[in-house]
Formats: sequence, C-alpha cells, structure tokens
Amino acid sequence: MAANLTDWKAVGASKSAALLSLIPGKSRIPLPLPSPAALPDVTDHIRQYLSAKEVELTETDSIDIVRKTSSGDWTCTEVTEAFCHRAALAHQMINCLHEIAFESALQRASELDAYFAEHKQPLGPLHGLPVSLKDSIHVEGTDTSLGYVGWLGKPRSVKDSQIVTDLRSLGAIIYVKTSVPQGSLSAETRNNIIGYTPNPLNRQLTVGGSSGGEGGLLALRGSSVGLGTDLGGSTRVPAGWNGCYGLRPSTGRLPYEGIASTIDGIMLPFVVGPMATQVSGLELMMRSLLQTEPWRRDPMVIELPWKEDVFMKMNERVSGKDKMAFGIMVSDGYVNPQPPVERAMRMVADVVKALGHKVIEWKPPSHSAGNDPYFKICFADGGRAYHSALATSGEPSTEAVLGPEPTPEANASQIIEANIAVRDYRKTYLDYWNSTSEITGTGRPVDAFIMPLAPFPPPQPGQARYLGYTTIVNTLDYSACAIPVTRVRKDIDQYLAGYASLNEVDQAIHDDYNPELSHGAPVAVQIVGGRLQEEKVLAFAAGISQQLQK
Repeated sequence: MAANLTDWKAVGASKSAALLSLIPGKSRIPLPLPSPAALPDVTDHIRQYLSAKEVELTETDSIDIVRKTSSGDWTCTEVTEAFCHRAALAHQMINCLHEIAFESALQRASELDAYFAEHKQPLGPLHGLPVSLKDSIHVEGTDTSLGYVGWLGKPRSVKDSQIVTDLRSLGAIIYVKTSVPQGSLSAETRNNIIGYTPNPLNRQLTVGGSSGGEGGLLALRGSSVGLGTDLGGSTRVPAGWNGCYGLRPSTGRLPYEGIASTIDGIMLPFVVGPMATQVSGLELMMRSLLQTEPWRRDPMVIELPWKEDVFMKMNERVSGKDKMAFGIMVSDGYVNPQPPVERAMRMVADVVKALGHKVIEWKPPSHSAGNDPYFKICFADGGRAYHSALATSGEPSTEAVLGPEPTPEANASQIIEANIAVRDYRKTYLDYWNSTSEITGTGRPVDAFIMPLAPFPPPQPGQARYLGYTTIVNTLDYSACAIPVTRVRKDIDQYLAGYASLNEVDQAIHDDYNPELSHGAPVAVQIVGGRLQEEKVLAFAAGISQQLQK
C-alpha cells in the first residue's frame, strides 16, 4: 500500500478502513457516537459493551493480572480476548490505534496457556500480560507509519524492536500499536491516517502527545500498561492528561534499539518509557525489562540492573520513616500554571508535609536557559527530515510548529554551541541542587523536586502552547514520573481578578482557560529525580500517590 504524490488521501483512508476491518463483528458498535458536546466522557460509556467478567479483567492493575495468570486463576487467552475487545471499542470511540494484531496475540496467548499447563509455572514475570505499544516501536509484520502516510507499507516491519523481543521473552503479549501525531512531534495527536485522537475523559479536549493513543487507550482501560517514547514529555503528558502514570527514564536505562524516529542522532535522543493505569505497572515494567540485561544487546544501554534495595529503602523513607526534603516549583517564571494546576501543586505540597517531610521552594537556574538550546538541538535540521517524510506522499503538514517548509539547517558550529550550552546548563543545575543541602535540614540535598506537568490540564485542540515544564527534564536527562492528582473544579479553580501576565505566551494561556469546559479534566504533576534515579522516583510516586488517594 505504498503512497505516491497524488493519492495520499486515498492511502490514508484505506489504512483507516483496513484497521476497522480488523475489528471483529462482536466488537463493532453503532457509529457515529453522539457529539463530544453531548457525550464528552466515554470512559463509562464503553462498559455497556463489555461483560462483567471483561470489565473485571481489563480494570485490574497489570501487576495483579500477572499474579492471576501466573497462578492459573486466569488464562492468558481470556485476558487477551478481553483487552482486544476493549481496545477495539476504544479505537471506535477515539481513533487511538494505528495497528491491530489481535490474531497473533490470541495465538501467543494460547501458546502461553499450553506452556503453563505443561510446566505448571509462568514463562516469565510478564506471563500473559497484554502490552500496548506506541506506533514508533517496530513489531514484525506491521506498519510503523509514525503518522506519515508515505511510510505506510514501506516496508512493513521485518524485525521487532529490541524492547519488543525483550517483552516477548518475559511472557508479554503484543496486541496493538497506538496512534501518534504526524512525525511524533506534538502534544496533540492528529495525522492524515486516523484523524484526531480526542481525550476520552472529555472528547472536547486533547489526549496529548506524542504517545497520545497510548494515553487514551489506558484511560479507556483498553490497556493496563504500555510503552511510549519521550523527547519532550511524550510519555508523561499523555499519561497525566488521561489520569494515568508515565515514566521518563534517563537516556541509556532502557533499550531504544530499532525504534523509529524522525529526529535521530541528536544529543537529546528519545527515550522509551512505560505508561500505566497504576504506578505499580511502571515498576513492574522497569524491573522486568532490566531483568533481561538489555545492555548485552543494545550498546547504548548502561549496565545498571534494577536497584531493588534503593526502591525498597525509598519506599520506607517516603512513607514517613525518615525525614526527607522535596523541592516544590509552582511556576517556572515563564508561564504560570492555570488555577487547577496551581491547586494540584498545593495539594502535593500538603501531602509531602503530612508524610513528615520538609518542603522547600525550588529556585533553580532559569529553565528558559535550558529550554532554548534544547529546541535548537531538536530542530537543528530545520525540519528537513519531517518535510522529507511528508514529500514521500505529498500529504500536507498537520504540525504548525514546524512550518510549511524547512528552515535553514544549523551549521556545525551552531550545533556544537548548543551542545555546550546544554552541558554547561546541566552542571549549573547540578550545582544548585547540591547547594540545597544547606537548607533541607537532612544533611543532604533535596531528594527530588515536584513541578507541574504542564501549565494547564488537557487543553482544547490547538491550545497546547507551552511544554517547557517537561522539555527541561529532557535537557537535564533526569528521571521523572507523571502522577494524576485531582480533577478540574469549575467552582474553585478560577483566576483572581486583575491577573498580571508574564509575557504574551502566559497571557494566551490565561485567556485559553475555560473552567466550564475543563470541569472534571485530569490534573497531573511530575516528580523529578536525578539522572538514572528511576527506582527512587517510582518509590516517591507510589508513596505520594497513595497518600493522595486517601
């Protein structure tokens, strides 16, 4: 189904229709749905098409699913059938899938059931767990379009990405690949193949990006755990905006070998990270994947096994056993958070204090000083690779941020200058972090810091104007986890009269805020630890989330 310069619309429509044709008749629902204004939230609507058993299976956390399949209480086949059914329903509601592999998934489930029947034990720590994947992750025999019409069928993946091979060895079942924005370069998910992916909690708002389909599928419980990739917030943003959890590991912790990207070869590479309905799903994925010793197969992975001792120690400490200190940054000084995000930050600060820990104001070097070279590095080619991908089919751009045509490429001196700026910024930031030992009262620097995921909850289409709160983490290459905190409340989440904006972007984000429309939307924050501190960050995310849920 290779595209040419005259038929991109037909090719995109053909792929979209082919996806629907792979949905079994029993999973078809009456379409179209009521309008997003009439039926904004479809997370409850989806249950009417499921049996009570299917609801139980798909709304169980991934770690408990594995306990059931590994003990023989549930078969891999019944779990996989339930998730395939629910994922099919989800796609019809929000256009969240790019690839469907139900047939091969059920075959794999049958093989795993046969293995368990013969050996009376699971194949691995992910035995029978359906795992969804962002489209950029190659799966043998399926397309990896990255949202480009011109990449459809050219060629179909002939080899799994390394992390997929690792997942299969652990007993996981691959059944879908999820939607991304064109080129995987946006905080909204839109392309010329499946159209727009809205937020299932409010279809008038965006699902996020670039792992947008993954976030939406998780919110609809068509998956309990999946993998996204993150260059500037692409696991964290769609996870948090859909009321779920997303981890951005540091570079080199998990294998990226064989994963597609329009931006490749830069100092700030994409990383692959788990997304899940519960923070325990992130922990399960990290612990299991590191068990495979991925550094033996991907030369870019650091030889760093899962640090169980660190994870357990931090679990105990965050629960209040030992006093810790957390930095709190409510605003980065360039864009202030909208009222519901500011309230979420206050809630988290109160929870940290209630656990017996100290909260200090986080006042690091200007984040703008780190974000400026970040964007220079990411778009050093002037968007040439992106526009070259569009040219393979002649399709138009859906991403306004990259412009209608390439801009001049950076030269070697400019790239080196930006790389040096990032290196120097990391040193300056680290020096600041270490300096906090003088004010924490613990004798140590701040254990982690917490800041907004974005200055807004999931916005309306076209209003994801600023992502500096997440891109700065990629600049620093820190570990970070998005956690849901609350929902927008139109009665209390209001700007004070006479708001004084910081700049034009801040004013635009102020003007965008619509508490009536955003009422009930998820609000998330991110917990940020140092480089390669995934165990620590996950322990903090678990402890703080548990207290929030109380």
